[in-house]
Amino acid sequence: MAAAAPSSDMFDEIVMAEERFHGEGFQEGYAEGSHVGVVEGRRYGSLHGAKIGSEIGSYLGFALTWQCLLQKCTDEKNSKKIRALDSLIGMIQKFPYEDSTYDKLQEDLEKIRGKFKQVCSMLNIQSDFRIGTERSSLTF
Repeated sequence: MAAAAPSSDMFDEIVMAEERFHGEGFQEGYAEGSHVGVVEGRRYGSLHGAKIGSEIGSYLGFALTWQCLLQKCTDEKNSKKIRALDSLIGMIQKFPYEDSTYDKLQEDLEKIRGKFKQVCSMLNIQSDFRIGTERSSLTF
């Protein structure tokens, strides 16, 4: 009977080897997947953040330029345009650039886009903002 005990341990090791290797492989794969996921998430976040920053920066540059151009005109039509531009600039300045956990980020971004389209309509300018992999363009 003493001889049977070592052979049953050997068979247990063989039978349990698949389960043990499966567990070890799962742990290694999980660790590697977690690392790759963090790297890929960081890269995607940086790219998406750069696109949003480029878009918002273009809106701000557009608004500041038109604000300077319209300051010399004081009629009622231009007064409304200047107020709309001031509103757009204020929305952009209040945009939370540093807070990536801000829960209304997309909502505020859509409001800025809407205000930009409104200003473009008031100025009789066609708005078309595109960001592509080849180039960024803001056409009027």
